[in-house]
Amino acid sequence: MSRVRVGGFSISLDGFGAGPAQSLDAPLGQRGRELHQWIFGTRFFHQMTGQAGGSDGVDQAYAERAMRGFGAFILGRNMFGPSRGPWVDDGWTGWWGDDPPYHAPTFILTHHPRDPIPMAGGTTFIFVTDGIQSALDQARAAAGDLDIKIGGGVSTVRQYLQAGLVDEMHLAVAPVVLGQGENLLAGLDLPALGFHVTEHHPTADATHIVLTRDAGRPA
Repeated sequence: MSRVRVGGFSISLDGFGAGPAQSLDAPLGQRGRELHQWIFGTRFFHQMTGQAGGSDGVDQAYAERAMRGFGAFILGRNMFGPSRGPWVDDGWTGWWGDDPPYHAPTFILTHHPRDPIPMAGGTTFIFVTDGIQSALDQARAAAGDLDIKIGGGVSTVRQYLQAGLVDEMHLAVAPVVLGQGENLLAGLDLPALGFHVTEHHPTADATHIVLTRDAGRPA
């Protein structure tokens, strides 16, 4: 049976998954790029962005795993673009160009309807207006036996965690303190939600921690 996973989600030591003031020039918010240094040098990221080379090792293994084995993705609207309110026909099709890295149906949570957007490489953006459970049901139908990734941002991951719908979460904890932004863990009781640490591997740029929800917890 497919699982619902959060993979490769970078946070600061003080729990922030994005900096403040997201914009077109700063899609991760102010100082947000500092959270992701662990992935930028990997062979996976180099291949994804058309560069040669890149490192192997622990960061590479977690980077590849964070995008492998998924048949569908779920993203919040901020992960698709910086605009707010009703959609406008401005030609925007996401942060990633003509060939996004998902290569599978990708469901965008929004309050405003919009027609699906097919992209190169097998990605189709599908806009869901009736909540996180509806998006998950549609993603399950699309994914078949493959897993479903809750790709972010912070608010979206928190909603799925609070609803008890996440089976596994990989956090890459960067050696950075942001002090402000969007906090992933504030107010969440992860043990009460059934999570325990099943992996932890430190590298120079992050500590990789995998939390798994206890078997038998309702999904």
